[in-house]
Amino acid sequence: MQVSRARITRLMKAAGLKVRCKRKFRTTTNSKHRHSVANNLLNRNFTADQQNRKWVTDITYLPVSEGWIYLAVVMDLFSRKIIGWAMRKTLHTELVVAALTMAQRTRRPGQEILHHSDQGVQYASSEYRQALERLQALQSMSRKGECWDNAAMESFFATLKMELDLHKVQGNRADTRNLVFEWIEIFYNRERRHSSLGYRSPTRFEEYWARPN
Repeated sequence: MQVSRARITRLMKAAGLKVRCKRKFRTTTNSKHRHSVANNLLNRNFTADQQNRKWVTDITYLPVSEGWIYLAVVMDLFSRKIIGWAMRKTLHTELVVAALTMAQRTRRPGQEILHHSDQGVQYASSEYRQALERLQALQSMSRKGECWDNAAMESFFATLKMELDLHKVQGNRADTRNLVFEWIEIFYNRERRHSSLGYRSPTRFEEYWARPN
């Protein structure tokens, strides 16, 4: 049956219905740059048999009353623990370098690490590559437009936004930073249980594997 737009409008108005437009997709990845990109060495293998073997990283955006705040995170795939993170009001390279610096200070790795990210300009920049060289890390990057190449980080951000209801404004930048800090450092790393970790939190999982036999 064919109906006119006017009739649909009238029926919706009578039923108290309104059109809900799909929210415009916003991405933090700017892969249109002249920097060289690394091969996808991780190849969607999101498991590791020890700490500091495979780190993954990414950036997401969170709405705040002033506009946006950007969150960069570094995760150790061995335990899914967040070992480095930073929040800024801009997407400058300093954001991701700060998260990597925190991860380095937290872990103090003494061996070669496979470090995986997307092809964003921040991760491809000379500043970030120099930071990886100082870390003696081997750089890996997702293929262009393949979000599943970094699925562990995509899953983490989805969980963060869902559990804190961060798809909508929760306050100003300071409020949101405090929410994220408490969720990552107090709840996610120490308390939130993962089925893939034998229903242990990332911290408990690492403690379990660090025990002497």
